[in-house]
Amino acid sequence: MSTRLFVYGTLKRGYSRAGCLQGQAFLGNAETVPGYRLYDNGSYPAMTLSESSSVVTGELWEVNAGCLAELDQIEGVPTLYQRTIVKLSTHPGELVESYLYCQSLDGWCDIGSRWPAESSEETL
Repeated sequence: MSTRLFVYGTLKRGYSRAGCLQGQAFLGNAETVPGYRLYDNGSYPAMTLSESSSVVTGELWEVNAGCLAELDQIEGVPTLYQRTIVKLSTHPGELVESYLYCQSLDGWCDIGSRWPAESSEETL
């Protein structure tokens, strides 16, 4: 069984945890519908639900059950992140999951739609 997974941070191609998706199927760039927002703590981002009209950009992957279990452990599910269904404007009607942050955002920087923030050139 496989799961379509939207990633928006360190799991994206070219970033520190991209290797976790090795052997999985990259389906393309993707964007959420309005209602999500990104925050950055300097090392990684957190996506949350938002009442704003912002969207989050990222990538869509198809991952197998073993990979998903490993990612859940890496992402600290269910205490740090929760894996839940998200809606994508680029793939309407498809069942897609992603990781939503479920801890305090005190001290985090609101970066809106993209990680790293567009002003940052650094790849983590």
